[in-house]
Amino acid sequence: MGTTELSTTWDRALAWRLQRHLLAPPGDEPVADVVRRLGAVPSMDPGLAELAVRSRRRSSRPDELAQAVADGSVVMAYAFRGAVHHLSAEDGGAYLTLRAAGRQWERRSWVEYYRLTAEDWPDFRAAVRDALADGPLTVQELGEALTRRTAYRHLAPVFAEGAGTLVKPLHWQGDMVFGPPRDGRPTFQRADTNPHWRGLPDLDAAGEHVVTAYLRSYGPATPAHVHRWLGDGLSAGRRRIDGWLSALADRLATVDVEGTTALVLAEDVAALEAAEPSGAVCLLPGHDQWVMGPGSQDEHVVPPARREAVTRKANLVVVGGVVRGTWARRGGDLTLTWLDEGPRPDAALSEAGDHLAGLLGGDLRVRLDSA
Repeated sequence: MGTTELSTTWDRALAWRLQRHLLAPPGDEPVADVVRRLGAVPSMDPGLAELAVRSRRRSSRPDELAQAVADGSVVMAYAFRGAVHHLSAEDGGAYLTLRAAGRQWERRSWVEYYRLTAEDWPDFRAAVRDALADGPLTVQELGEALTRRTAYRHLAPVFAEGAGTLVKPLHWQGDMVFGPPRDGRPTFQRADTNPHWRGLPDLDAAGEHVVTAYLRSYGPATPAHVHRWLGDGLSAGRRRIDGWLSALADRLATVDVEGTTALVLAEDVAALEAAEPSGAVCLLPGHDQWVMGPGSQDEHVVPPARREAVTRKANLVVVGGVVRGTWARRGGDLTLTWLDEGPRPDAALSEAGDHLAGLLGGDLRVRLDSA
């Protein structure tokens, strides 16, 4: 990285990021490509996950994210911060490779609790894949299959309690992902039976891929943003992340954004320079990657006065890339609450509310409110 190649403002930078997020304007990319653009989509609330995707597609339909999971173009796995996320099958393995780099299963506390040493782990993984060879299993069924083997009988109480921590590294190492729910219960299935699955790349290749993907969607970003995304999110390790940034130096450019020195891909400098400030109104679900990617501490996206609402998973009214309010559905009302000191763009808010009401379904009345 050489000298600063561009000076710009935050309103221009966020306008460019809105384009990269397929928010202003929405795009025509398939569901899996939307997920890939975001890196990951949290799965804690299926309705919010679907809304995150549908908000970024010019034409969408209900349950299209679930359909992408069913056809294998999107997978669900334990990823960022140990939570379940939607990942594209094409490059989701890169994120899991980074998450596996910490080798949690080799920690002393892990070995002592599960009575599985690092040397035992390859055979355990093979036993899991063998158990899943005939199709998806619930965690209880997986436990029953494994504990028929003498070596794993001691794990019966672990599986009886859900085995949440034990099975996470099996996702990170690409042995399995979530399968179709059965009677309301989650299942696991082998990842390598999915024709869309690309497997797990080499660690350094995965790291460089994920860094560039982040800068494409969340740039301009500081190295601290990259560390938060990959370090706090995937436990990738500070030294590794610094090494990937250094390895990519020839592909990166520095940008001055109102005194903040940030990074973008060199190939994106021209598009960033051409970006014009946007007043686009986007109504996004709580914990949308628009705020999760840079982090709720980023005051350019989340003003300090709105941080508490964001961390409480409030649904977001975003104008020009900045959180300006919240929205909520209560009965037959869709209420947009304006929290900003600036003038309220009523016409644009109403139009965005009507669009959101169509996505949510039902005959919803859009109401504008100010706190």
